[in-house]
This record gives sequence, structure tokens and C-alpha cells, in this order.
Amino acid sequence: MIVRLRFTKNGKIRFIGHRDVARIFERALRTAGLAVAYSEGFSPRPKVAFGLALSVGYESDNEYLDVVLAQPEDLEDVANRLTAALPAGLDLLEVGEIDRHANSLMEAVTSCEWVIDLATDDEAAVRASVDAMIAADRVVITRERKGKTVEDNIRPDLLSLKVSMNPETSTARITAELSTEGRSLRPAEFLGALEPSFEVTRVRRTHQWISHGDTRIEPHEADVSRAAHPNVGAS
Repeated sequence: MIVRLRFTKNGKIRFIGHRDVARIFERALRTAGLAVAYSEGFSPRPKVAFGLALSVGYESDNEYLDVVLAQPEDLEDVANRLTAALPAGLDLLEVGEIDRHANSLMEAVTSCEWVIDLATDDEAAVRASVDAMIAADRVVITRERKGKTVEDNIRPDLLSLKVSMNPETSTARITAELSTEGRSLRPAEFLGALEPSFEVTRVRRTHQWISHGDTRIEPHEADVSRAAHPNVGAS
């Protein structure tokens, strides 16, 4: 049985790195008493698979983890036990069973949507910078690859850019959909290509999209046969 967990990463726990989050979930799975399947060989590891890593300091409304269980479990029971075992900020939103032949999260997700809050209240300046990027044929950034410096055109990876005002702080906000195909475009790389640069106060991943024919769906909608929605709250 494979279950797909959907959870948040918000608040102070955003400063915990990807590997530490993995350790937290492994510990929570043990605390919840779930029979996680293990790989074979000299160094058995629990069969868990995260989606795209989230950079330290970034928050997320929708993170995902696939867990292979050694025996069938009631999804609502899994949700309740894990909710009690997770720390505040890693709040479980949903548990669903997925098909054994479903693509991995790393393979399936084709783009991510980000909400980026800036320190400036000059919406016009931000809009002008974003519009210039949209109008450009090429947006070139420098990356390190196999010990060498290379230049990549990221313009095809900028799928959607929108500028608005954050109603809570009256400062500018960019909503960006960035491609994850090929070499995944990170928000920091997109922001580094903006001219002029702007001070960032918050970066939050709001969606992870999977191309599905002419439409797109999120991982909790893909190959899920049934799901449970726990009462989410800080544990």
C-alpha cells in the first residue's frame, strides 16, 4: 500500500532543511506506529519518497511525501496518528492511497507556483521589471554545472508572472509559475535575474502542478483512489 501525504511547512520550521524534515517524518512514522516497508540489502532504508526539495527559509502550503506501507491501513487512522506525531508547522492536510504504478513525485511534477512578497511598496517599479522580463526573448543566468560555469536561458521556464499588492502589508507581491522540467528553475534564480533587484520578505510555494492532457492537476488529485482529511491543527 502506498500513501501520499500532503502537508504544510510554515512558520519557524521553514528554517529546517530538507534532510532534517525527512528525519522528522521518519521519526513521526515510527511514533505513529505505522508499518513502513524497508528496502532490502546491507543498509535497509524506509521506502519514503519526497517531492521537489524546498529551500531553507521558504514556506509551503502543499508539500508531498509518498510512503510505502508493509500492510494495509485505514487512511483516517493514519491521518490522525501522524497529525499527533508531527511538530507545529508541519501540519498534515490529507492522506490518500495512490496506485502502485503511479509516477514518482519527482517525475510527475512539471511546474510550481510561488508567491513572493517584496519589501517595496512600489508596485509600478516591480511591474515594469517583470514586464521587461516577460517581453525579453532571452533571460540568461549563470549556473555551476559539473564544476564549470555555464549560461542558461530561463525564459522558457517562466510560465506565468503576475504582480499584485499584498493586502496585509501593502507591499508588492509576485506570483510566479516556474517550470520544474529539465533543470528546475528556483525562485532565487528568477529573482536574481530581475532588474533591478528587490528585497524579499517571504517566499511561499502554493501549488505543485502535474500536466494532465490539456489541463493540470496537483499531486493529491493524481492516481489517488481515496483520501482522508484530518482536522488540521498545531500538535
